[in-house]
Amino acid sequence: MAAGIVSISAADHAQRGISVGLAVFAAVALPVLMVLAASGWARSPLDMTDIDVVLRLFTYVAACAVVATRFGGTWVVWVLAGMGLTAWMSLMPLLIRRMRRVGWPALRDRARGAWELASVASSGLAIVFAELHLLFLAVLFWVVALAVYLGMTTLIVLRAGRERLDRHGFEPDSWILMGGLAIATVAGVHIHALWPSMAVQKVTVVTWLVATLWIPALMLFGVRGVRRRVPVPSAWWAMVFPLGMYSSATFALWHEVGWGWLHPVSEAFFWTALAAWCTVAVLFLRGFRRDLPR
Repeated sequence: MAAGIVSISAADHAQRGISVGLAVFAAVALPVLMVLAASGWARSPLDMTDIDVVLRLFTYVAACAVVATRFGGTWVVWVLAGMGLTAWMSLMPLLIRRMRRVGWPALRDRARGAWELASVASSGLAIVFAELHLLFLAVLFWVVALAVYLGMTTLIVLRAGRERLDRHGFEPDSWILMGGLAIATVAGVHIHALWPSMAVQKVTVVTWLVATLWIPALMLFGVRGVRRRVPVPSAWWAMVFPLGMYSSATFALWHEVGWGWLHPVSEAFFWTALAAWCTVAVLFLRGFRRDLPR
């Protein structure tokens, strides 16, 4: 996901070499990760009764959507759209059943930024369907994404309010609070291109504005996370995707509404996302080498 969206943002800003390199990396990494995950689950099956496990599996749907968007205009889009849709249709009913069984108080106490992955995945499919000119499906998944985002954010904010004195109340995956709205913005722009409705455009601007308002608070939490030395491999990757997504969303909105000042903002976030991707990748590899048996 992170490599794919930074590749898209690089293409937005005419950084062809960076874009192609990251696109190739994402295209290779997706099937490799699928094989590694499947082999790992064969040895140690996932606990599908755990709501956190179900929600994190939406990462697969989002990854399919991001890679499909990067290779738009080819048969790859149809294949990845089918893969992502199949997984979404399997996971969403399961998620609904698990949430009903857990109940509101327990959901509120367990909610975290990664829970927004269900919204991110839905927006990703909305973008893919818009690129395939399937307007009804694009709008349907966009509406679902916004509804899921609202529900999950309510749970997360309530949890943060209850744990306001708990220094562990936020983690780097809280950046998905911004990333979920950023990808919804991109979905809105794609839908507006097919259906030039003023209502769609207004919602798109609002999602971008709210995503922007999240950034100062998330930066504060990020600085606190660095001071606490949050483990890089397990946490900080969750910050890279939202940064790249915000760059892409801002670029898309610039094309949509023509506000000239959005372009330099988008470019600044592209370079920030690229620097974050490189930094986390290096630290991840260092940690991986350190953990290898000697």
